[in-house]
Amino acid sequence: MFFKKDNEKAVKSYALVVSMITFALSVVLYFSFNTDFGEFQFVEKILWIKIINSYYYVGVDGISLLLIMLTTLIFLISIIASFQTIKVRVREYFFLMLLLEGALIGVFTSLDMILFYVFWEFILIPMYFLIGIWGGEERVYATVKFFLYTMFGSVLLLIGIIWVGFLVAPYAGGFTVDLQQIATFTQYIPVDKQIVLFILFTLGFMIKVPLFPFHTWLPDAHVQAPTAGSVILAALLLKMGTYGLIRFSLNLFPAASIKLTPYIAVLAVVGIIYGALLSIVQKDMKKLVAYSSVSHMGFIVLGIFALTDVAMQGSVIQMINHGLSTGALFLFVGMIYERRHTKLIAEFGGIRKVMPKFAALLLVVSLSSIGLPGLNGFIGEFLILVGSFNSYNLGSYWYTVFSATAVIFAAVYLLWMYQRVMLGPLEKEENKNMTDITGIELATIIPLLVFIVWIGVYPNTFLKVSEKSVKKVLLNYDNAKIQMLKDLQIHPKEPKTN
Repeated sequence: MFFKKDNEKAVKSYALVVSMITFALSVVLYFSFNTDFGEFQFVEKILWIKIINSYYYVGVDGISLLLIMLTTLIFLISIIASFQTIKVRVREYFFLMLLLEGALIGVFTSLDMILFYVFWEFILIPMYFLIGIWGGEERVYATVKFFLYTMFGSVLLLIGIIWVGFLVAPYAGGFTVDLQQIATFTQYIPVDKQIVLFILFTLGFMIKVPLFPFHTWLPDAHVQAPTAGSVILAALLLKMGTYGLIRFSLNLFPAASIKLTPYIAVLAVVGIIYGALLSIVQKDMKKLVAYSSVSHMGFIVLGIFALTDVAMQGSVIQMINHGLSTGALFLFVGMIYERRHTKLIAEFGGIRKVMPKFAALLLVVSLSSIGLPGLNGFIGEFLILVGSFNSYNLGSYWYTVFSATAVIFAAVYLLWMYQRVMLGPLEKEENKNMTDITGIELATIIPLLVFIVWIGVYPNTFLKVSEKSVKKVLLNYDNAKIQMLKDLQIHPKEPKTN
């Protein structure tokens, strides 16, 4: 913000350098991380607000490390992608982008619940302006809808944080918002209160995911957002919800999660199929990719609540996969839009003839989103389906059977879109003048393709990072299950009588 308004070159250079350094530091973090240690690492803890015993308390485990690396990579790519597309208020745009990156890293590292909430809410501000100023024709409507939905979820989350802080106060020696401390004492909270707290936290996270039926803000926000905004929204902001489910809902209230899993699993399966079916009938490419996100995020939620290490590992890696594949798809849609200023599928056809490199790269990314073996999407979906099939917590393999149908639907909507846009006769005069992918555009896609193939061929590079952290989360669940069985033996249910 201290650069002169007309010095766009300096603004862009600064944003690029800062995002490159941030990504480099996340790579250093990866190589410094001890994968044999399931606890939080690189911890910083400094007293912040004494009266409520709140700290600037941050740390990284295997789950958050992968999401931080995804965040820094996607922001670097989004900033490069914005160089040619953003032509008004350039200084303010890149200022908000870097602000948003900092807030997202804060969400994925916070171990103090008030600090987490501050970062969680702060994300709304830059995102509000990014859509509201640089968005499409109906950007104001989409921005207000996005803001109201997420604010509603955030208020529920805040109530839950305050309430759980008071409930564990007798055991913690006073009101506390320390995530690890609260996780130690929530076992003493009665199950009925745990269920209410679980609902307060989970509703806030499900709106952000978004899980059916809380998804209606997402297509509007995606369609109206600028290209980089759509990429960040799909690749990163949605992961805040699934990360919250693992870090808070399951970690703090395992007993409640056991009781409420069937209901959440039903919503996840409905979202998987509903999102896929809606994608098939879309006329707008951006809306098609947006509804596909509803379907893919449902897969991730199902894997989380299967509560097996295979399924949860699949969910964590699928968060990364979805960020890479869907982020790339939104970049491709943005490239087409910059050339033709329309996203309607019917306006295209046969453009492979004038954009052969673009067509080849789009096909690879589409196949990765479908889940073709050898590419990243297959690994996540396969692990989720395998881990969910015999899940004791889900209680039925039918959840997995119905979910698997969405893989077929994904092939239908993505390949059909590809066929109508890329193949066939090149009839429209406007399409004949379209140019192939440029050097800068190639620079944004190649890093994503590298990771798409890397995860598909050798996923253990990333799976080993989250393995111990996932097992630690599931250990809380196992202990809660044992405690519930003990409680049933101490207080057996009365036999039913005629």
